[in-house]
Amino acid sequence: MDIKAKKLLALCFLAIFNAFPAAHALTLDDIKAKLEAAGYSQIREVPSGKIKTFKATRNGKVRSILVDSTGHIQELQ
Repeated sequence: MDIKAKKLLALCFLAIFNAFPAAHALTLDDIKAKLEAAGYSQIREVPSGKIKTFKATRNGKVRSILVDSTGHIQELQ
């Protein structure tokens, strides 16, 4: 493989792996849709830094919820 091909391969590699996390980052609308699909309503974000924290109602009770960058929902006790 010549030097130009190696540089092109390296650039492609960097582009793919640098763009991958951004392409899969969840937006606030994505998170709200995911929570609604899980049965939550009255969803509101609670400022908390990097981890998305929400208050939402489910089965008539207000609950605190964490949503990680992959969209995993965890209800807090």
